[in-house]
Amino acid sequence: MKFAFVFPGQGSQSVGMMNGYDDLPIVRETFVEASDVLKQDFWSMVNDGPAEDLNLTVNTQPLMLMAGVAVYRAWESLGGEQPNFFAGHSLGEYSALVASQVLTFSDALSLVRYRAQVMQEAVPEGVGGMAAILGLGDEAIKSICQEVTSNRIDESLEPANFNSPGQVVIAGHRAAVLEGIDLAKAKGAKRAVMLPMSIPSHCTLMKSAAEKMHQQLENIELCSPVIPIIHNVDVQAHQNAVSIKDILVRQLYNPVRWVDTIHAFVDADVVSIAECGPGKILAGLNKRIDRNLQHLALADSETVKQGVDGLK
Repeated sequence: MKFAFVFPGQGSQSVGMMNGYDDLPIVRETFVEASDVLKQDFWSMVNDGPAEDLNLTVNTQPLMLMAGVAVYRAWESLGGEQPNFFAGHSLGEYSALVASQVLTFSDALSLVRYRAQVMQEAVPEGVGGMAAILGLGDEAIKSICQEVTSNRIDESLEPANFNSPGQVVIAGHRAAVLEGIDLAKAKGAKRAVMLPMSIPSHCTLMKSAAEKMHQQLENIELCSPVIPIIHNVDVQAHQNAVSIKDILVRQLYNPVRWVDTIHAFVDADVVSIAECGPGKILAGLNKRIDRNLQHLALADSETVKQGVDGLK
């Protein structure tokens, strides 16, 4: 039976999110290791908050990397079998790269902290935005983005996340996003709402951040993955360092093709997908994409143990 592991990205964080793994010592050990690398006490932050610190992009991105790697290490420590594939939602790709031994944990932490910084610097506070549109098809969303940008020569609006059928996130200049919300409602969207994110990810406003990431990645050694990773940008698995670095750069300004990623797993005869990290956001999306798959969320030690036993 083929199965895949997927890692959540930014948006799954919350104070106390690691409490359910208390009886798995390797989880805390992973956070301590990461705190030593970045010279910051992330274990206290994730357990005690405050939420404002947890939600700062420069903290959230390393935290979600730590969480994904910690849960995967817990899986391995309990004798869990290796999956046939990995994928990660946006930032979650970095957890997948560590799990597949492409990046060392230390290098991934430094890269993700740098990624967060250059993303924050790319667009001044209040200039960009993101919105979730529910109840419209992908083509309708693309059409809305084209209509808005045709009226706003110096502003951009693009699909950023194809999360599940009828759930697409758009990103760009704030005024363009607000106009996109109004158009989506007029065209029958069930819901169209701004997201509490100051950084417009996965759109052309991140091009300057991508250029800086390209330079930063030149100094990082990558290995070939021991387990294939299906990447967000092109829904392909890449084997060499040059291709993977290119994907990580392009990821910043291209949409997350999550629906296509899950379909790629199905085409490869995957029958079960486990979300490796706190929360159940991806498990919920995956169910809406294909209900015939088995969906697991390794959201605490009990579900990790059940998954280890169930997937043997």
